[in-house]
Amino acid sequence: MVFEQIINGLTLGSTYSLIALGYTMVYGILELINFAHSEIYMIGAFIGLIMVSVYKLPFIVALLLSMAGSCILGIIIERIAYKPLRKANRIASLISAIGVSIFLQNAVLMLAGPQARAFPANFNVTNLKLGNLRISSLQLIILFVSIVLMIGLHLLIQKTRLGQAMRATAQDKETAQLMGIKIDQVVSFTFAIGSALGGAAGVLVGIYFDSADPMMGFFPGLKGFVAAVLGGIGSIPGAMLGGLILGLIEMLGAVYISRYKDAIAFAVLIFILLLKPTGLLSRKIHEKV
Repeated sequence: MVFEQIINGLTLGSTYSLIALGYTMVYGILELINFAHSEIYMIGAFIGLIMVSVYKLPFIVALLLSMAGSCILGIIIERIAYKPLRKANRIASLISAIGVSIFLQNAVLMLAGPQARAFPANFNVTNLKLGNLRISSLQLIILFVSIVLMIGLHLLIQKTRLGQAMRATAQDKETAQLMGIKIDQVVSFTFAIGSALGGAAGVLVGIYFDSADPMMGFFPGLKGFVAAVLGGIGSIPGAMLGGLILGLIEMLGAVYISRYKDAIAFAVLIFILLLKPTGLLSRKIHEKV
């Protein structure tokens, strides 16, 4: 029973990690909380639903198309809502982010309606038994896809020129620009990659719970933000770790402590902010004098 809940927690937590990565990447570059990220996650789920239900595409194709669509949406949002305000105060950018979130949510409500849609898995889901432990093939697929995406992001950040440019920009934008790095391109790539991961999380959660609706991004988006803060906002390994820890705490807490698992997630946020406001794996920030 305990091991099954651990698997459930890791499965859910891996999707929180993908969402948290979108928050933490944008914050690491711009020190901006992209509150529209939860709606990108929701739209990614709907793109995947259309690909699976209407066009009958295989799961992996639907996932990739959802990531591509979310990626494009993230770039458009950055160019329209954030880039013109880059030199403005942070309150203006924050209000713009909230406005984009509300706009996207209501746009999908108008187009798709408020009702939840079934999100079928277009592959056979089987239950595997390892002694007394039961694991569904769907859980294994979600864990596998999430781990592959997180490893891919790590390799991109650490082993490529784009990753070097992103790390340099996060450390010092002015110096990076003097070194020839095109900041606008780095910011656009950051939004694109973070949005693609959010879209992938939307598809995985939609299939896991067999449901997609226009309001589905609210709580997972907040929990992704909690995971980013838990791990250390701005830290990519921290976002991965924070999502997994939050998923485990939420699932085990819901079974053994209280059925109000949403409250548990935010209790964790308050607890971490009180004890270690910078998060578990926060990166050191050097202030300029």
